[in-house]
Amino acid sequence: MSHAGELNPESDLVLVVGATGGVGQLTVGELLAQNIKVRVLSRSEDKARQMFADQVDIVVGDTREADTLPAAMPGVTHIISCTGSTAFPTARWEFRAASTRWEWFKRYARPSYCRAQADNSPEKVDAVGGQHLVDAAPQDLKRFLLVSACGIERKDKLPFSILNAFGVLDAKLVGETALRESGLPYTIVRPGRLIDGPYTSYDLNTLLKAKTESQLGIVVGTGDQLSGETSRIDLAAACVACLQNSHTEGKVFEIMSEGARPSTIDWNTLFSELI
Repeated sequence: MSHAGELNPESDLVLVVGATGGVGQLTVGELLAQNIKVRVLSRSEDKARQMFADQVDIVVGDTREADTLPAAMPGVTHIISCTGSTAFPTARWEFRAASTRWEWFKRYARPSYCRAQADNSPEKVDAVGGQHLVDAAPQDLKRFLLVSACGIERKDKLPFSILNAFGVLDAKLVGETALRESGLPYTIVRPGRLIDGPYTSYDLNTLLKAKTESQLGIVVGTGDQLSGETSRIDLAAACVACLQNSHTEGKVFEIMSEGARPSTIDWNTLFSELI
């Protein structure tokens, strides 16, 4: 049975996970522009408060720690998860200190060792954290939307085999599988390489003024066939539009930015093309 319909400003509450990232902030902004109540799950209350002030409800939690998630769930009708780390080792992986040069060499030369020494690797964020979030979601949820990545079904082929060198696509597949097998009404969106930013800003009003330098059209498809780039701005708008469209329920699809941009984006027509 489809739960899709217009988001209700009076009764619906959307939990945005990963809200302080570029796509997350834009998604929150899109929801607020439609007067929808928003709750954000953040590891840092100060960071979230600086970004969103009193426009959203803030719950401190971490998807990597399952016991912190139930506090974010009361009253939630929809979840949008746009968490993620970097595909390759960076400071965002939150490495534990290495005591010797050999430790540093092993960290970067051996992907399995590298992942084990990081607290914020894709494995911890997309796989472990994704499973925790699915497990904590209310059973009467109207929709759970997960932002994933294209190439998951082509990770043995170039260029995705390189992208997956440290397991980012493996981890995202674990998160996708957890959601698909959960019994929850879901939508999984797979963007390409993100453009338009990253507009990670501590001022939401400034962030919302961000525009692509040359706006492109939007193409969607299924079967992990599309490749290319995806506007963060359009991705955020698509996430919110998905919650209000029955064509996207139970669907896994790619979204890319290409071609001439129409005067308006007809999300219903785009989504009706999904098989």
